[in-house]
Order: sequence, then C-alpha cells, then structure tokens
Amino acid sequence: MQVTLKPVFLDRFRAALCRLGCADDRLLCAVSGGPDSLALLLLAQQILPGKLVAATVDHQLRSESADEARDVAKICHDLGVQHIILTPEAKIAGNLQSSARAARYALLERAADAQNCQHIGTAHHADDQLETLLMRLARGSGVDGLSGIRARNGRVVRPLLEFTKAELIEICSSVGIQSVNDPSNANIDFDRVAMRRWLASTQHPFPANRALRSASALADASDALAWMTDNLAAQRIRQENDVIICNASDLPSELKRRLLIRCLRAMDANLAPRGEAIDRLLTDLENARTAMIGNIKCIGGADWQFFKAPPRRG
Repeated sequence: MQVTLKPVFLDRFRAALCRLGCADDRLLCAVSGGPDSLALLLLAQQILPGKLVAATVDHQLRSESADEARDVAKICHDLGVQHIILTPEAKIAGNLQSSARAARYALLERAADAQNCQHIGTAHHADDQLETLLMRLARGSGVDGLSGIRARNGRVVRPLLEFTKAELIEICSSVGIQSVNDPSNANIDFDRVAMRRWLASTQHPFPANRALRSASALADASDALAWMTDNLAAQRIRQENDVIICNASDLPSELKRRLLIRCLRAMDANLAPRGEAIDRLLTDLENARTAMIGNIKCIGGADWQFFKAPPRRG
C-alpha cells in the first residue's frame, strides 16, 4: 500500500516523538481499528520504518471483535508492518471498562517485552484530553486529576495528544482506509460517551487546543507538588518501630494532604481512600483528634501518628 500523508502531519508527529524521547526506539503501537489508532499506525509507519510493531487486543467482548482484529492485521500486512493479536487469558468481568483497560495494558506490556519494544504507543488525542478534563472537573478532581492524560506514563507514550479527532479522521480518509465502528462508543451509560455526546451537540466554549494547554500546565504543577512532597517526606516523616510519625505543621493545606496520603500508603499500599475521606481525616488530625481509616489508626496533634489497629475481637 502506497501511503502519502501531509508533511505538516508527519513533522508534528516526528516532533512529538522527539519530545517524548522515543524517536529512535522500537515502538509497539496499539491499534484497535478505530480512526484514532489507524492514524497513529499510518504516521508511525512513515516515521519509524523497521522499528514498528502493531498490536490489536481482542477483548472477546463482542462477536465482531475477532474479525475486526483480522481486518487490522490485513491493513498492517498491506503496509508492511508486523502485527500481532492479543487476547486475555481470563474472561473480562466486573466493571467492563476498567477491567478491559487493565487487561489491555497488561497484554501490551508483555507484548512489548517479547518484541523488544522500548515504548508502547496509544492513540489518545486532543479531544480525548478535553473530555477527560471536563469529566474530572465535574467530579471535583484536584490538581493531579485535572492534569488529564499524560503524554508519557512509564513506557506508554501518547504522541497524538496535539492532534484533533478531525485531523486523525482526515489522515485515514486521505489513504482510503475504512475504520472500525465500536458500538460501545455510542453507549451513553459510559461517562466519556455522555461527555462526548454533549460536546458534539452544544455550542460550548472549550476548544481542544486550550484544554490541552490547561492540562499541560496542571501536569507541570502536579509534578512540582510531587517533587516538593518527596523532599518534605524525607525531612518530616519518620518511622519508629511500627509507628509512622509525621510533622506537617506550618505547611500549606495541599502539602499536608499529600504528606498524609504518603503516610497512609506507607502503612497500606493498597489503601485508596476517596478525596472526601482524606478531607475528613485531615480535619481530624489538625484538630488533634483520633480517627480510623481502613485498618489504620491515626492520632492527630503536633506530630501525627499512624499504626495498624489490632484486629477486633469476635
């Protein structure tokens, strides 16, 4: 298949790979068959010849998914790109979206190792970033949540974040590739689909490029706060036997909150309390009260103390 893409798209994609530090490495490209991931495939095939492997995850949740994976395999064959189909070992259960996502990334990680790919590319784009920002704003998220989709998360890279959905559709159309239509993208029971439907149906003042700048600025702020928390934790958190002690006095509220979360995770790495629970606990500790969260007893005062509560009798 002969592919000719606009030079401006190729230049932007190459620049994104350079910023992400993966312009010279092997890339495992996650391709579902939708227009976003097919555009990622087409751009990567042009910029990373000989360094690209495409992977399609068949979650086996729809009868059509196996055929769709084979359709992607044919497109990759025509493009001269190695392609693999990945299927989960166990049936997806529970919360379908979160369970499918966890299974998908686990499969992609193993495939990247097997194919000697340093990075995994996904097709998140600027419209996805806008939807994420507005969804998290609606949920009352803080700085970390409002930082949105990160351009890089470990070995996962997202070089399309500065491309709009319309541009990705244009890229596929210019080559004449027919994309897959996943019916779950029309299910308004999913928060993202409902937000996407609302954005498409109203004259809203939220251009994707401005949302991208806001998310980037908040990501920088989140990284700065994480750096400050690391330094403060080294100075203000200590452990005596089985008790963790923290002196968070005279700090801004957000840094107190982050040190509190750091202490709780040191006691129980699997503890994931909601924001409201952290707010209540922080108020208790600042007022020298004792409280429980999970199986951790927390004592307030000048120095906060945290220790595992003994199991209840009976």
